[in-house]
Amino acid sequence: MKQTQLLKGVLEGCVLAIINQKSVYGYELVQLLRQSGFENIVGGTVYPLLQKLEKKGAIIGETRPSPDGPDRKYYTLSSLGLTSLNEFNEEWQSLTKNVHQILKQTGVGTIE
Repeated sequence: MKQTQLLKGVLEGCVLAIINQKSVYGYELVQLLRQSGFENIVGGTVYPLLQKLEKKGAIIGETRPSPDGPDRKYYTLSSLGLTSLNEFNEEWQSLTKNVHQILKQTGVGTIE
C-alpha cells in the first residue's frame, strides 16, 4: 500500500494536532509536518486541506503582517476543531490498537 493512501486518512488529524499547539501559517505547517516525518508533504496537499478545515469551521484563519514580506494567514483551532481533534485521537487509538493486535496475532508484528 502506498504511503499516500494512508496519509489521506491521518493528515487532517495531524494538522489539527499541530495547530492545537500553536497558531501556524501554511508554509510553517508544511515544514513542521516534514520535521515530524512527512518528508514528502507539499503545499499542494496542505493548503487545500487548510481551506477545507477553515470552511467547515474547524480552524480560524487570521491574516497578520510578516516581517519578511507579504502578510501571512495564521490558523488557530476553533472549539469545533478541538472536538474533531479529540474524535480523531479516539478513533486513531482504537484503530492502531486493533491493527497492532492483528499483526501480533498473525506473527507479522514480530518480523524484523
